Amino acid sequence: MDPLMATTAAGLRSRVESLDLVANNIANASTPGFKADLESYSLYDAADVRDPGEALSRMPTIEGRWTDWRAGALVHTGRDLDLALEGPGFFVVESPQGLLYTRNGSFHLSADGRLLTADGYELVTVEPQRIRADPRLAIEIAADGTVSQQGRALGRLRLAAASVTGAAALEKRAGAYFAWNPQAGPAATPQETLVRQSYLESSNSDPAASAARLIHLLRQFESLQKASQLGGEMNRRASEELARVSG
Repeated sequence: MDPLMATTAAGLRSRVESLDLVANNIANASTPGFKADLESYSLYDAADVRDPGEALSRMPTIEGRWTDWRAGALVHTGRDLDLALEGPGFFVVESPQGLLYTRNGSFHLSADGRLLTADGYELVTVEPQRIRADPRLAIEIAADGTVSQQGRALGRLRLAAASVTGAAALEKRAGAYFAWNPQAGPAATPQETLVRQSYLESSNSDPAASAARLIHLLRQFESLQKASQLGGEMNRRASEELARVSG
């Protein structure tokens, strides 16, 4: 593959990755506790190029993606089972794939009194007690995560320590969930994080910025597609001319 075609192909692959990333940010702009993903770039150098600085042989491509750990704004909802964390840390929930971590505090009670996420994952509490609340009664949740009804403590929510400004111990999963990287060692309990009842943490994805980024990427993608088509047509014509001269 000639340098122009190789560079164009690398650019197209990178723009597809970027489009997927931005589309996911837009889709989760209203998901409580969602953390946006951003790209980091490096320069792709086409192979077999005599001048590595030649413009047509170089293309910015995605080297990796990183998570924006900044906390979203806390929004008062007035709903007893909406919870937000003020400070670093995550709620711990039990899924079929094992323990997951989230700052999406939109919970509900099941018919048998379990505190669940919208996906049906049960909130993990400080052992050995699991919460079994009466769905008919009001529920109170203290700043330390203690869940009570009519003055009786039912259990305390388990929180996992990981800095919101850089949680290398976490690996992103779908939506606002994360998995803990076992190589990071065991999770600890955050010491200064407060649980706020009747609040939700907003997504930190900026819809306006994401929409502008999406339009920019689509234009780049269209330009690269045209360049790829033009390069293919030029190669085809060169081959035909070479065959005609050789014949």
